[in-house]
Amino acid sequence: MRGPLPGLPTPHPLLHRLPALYLEHDFLQRFLGALDEVLAPVLLTLDNLPAYLHPRTAPDDFVAWLAGWLAVEADAERPEDQRRAVVAEAVTRHRLRGTLQGLAAAVRLETGAEPEIDESGGASWSPAPGGALPGSAVPRVTVRLRVRDPERHDLARLEQLVADEVPAHVAYRVEILPTTEEPAP
Repeated sequence: MRGPLPGLPTPHPLLHRLPALYLEHDFLQRFLGALDEVLAPVLLTLDNLPAYLHPRTAPDDFVAWLAGWLAVEADAERPEDQRRAVVAEAVTRHRLRGTLQGLAAAVRLETGAEPEIDESGGASWSPAPGGALPGSAVPRVTVRLRVRDPERHDLARLEQLVADEVPAHVAYRVEILPTTEEPAP
C-alpha cells in the first residue's frame, strides 16, 4: 500500500502561484510548504494516473483493485507476472468467454500449456430442409492437458476454471495426463 514519502518534492509548489507581493511573507511560506507536503502525493498520483491504470506498470495493490473492476480473479498465490497478465487480458477473455477459443486461452493462461479440447457442438448448413443436425444432442466439453509433470497442476483449480468458462448447461470433464513426447535436446 502506498503512503506518504517524507521530503517528496511537489511538482506544483503553491507558493510560486502567488503574486510576487506575498513571496516574502514567512507565514505564507511555512503554511503553503505544509500544504505542498500534504498535496504532493496526490498531485504526483494524478500526474501518473495512466501508469496506475495499466496492469504492467500499476502497483501490486492497484493490480488487485483493477482485477476487481474487471471481474477477474488475480489471487495472491499466482506469480506477479501471471496476475498482471490475467488483468491485462481480461477484456479480450470476456469477449471470448463461452467459446472454444476463450476456454483454450483461459487454460493456457492458467497452466502455460496448450490444451486439447473436444466439444460436442457444431454448425453446418444444408440446402435441403430436414438435414441432420451437427454435433451431439447432449452438450459436453472435455479438456485434456498433456504436461510433463501432472502432479504439479491442481486438478480442482483447473476444473473450477473450466466450470467458470463454459456455458452453464454444458457438462465438462478435465483430464491432466503425462505427455508422451520426449524433451527436445
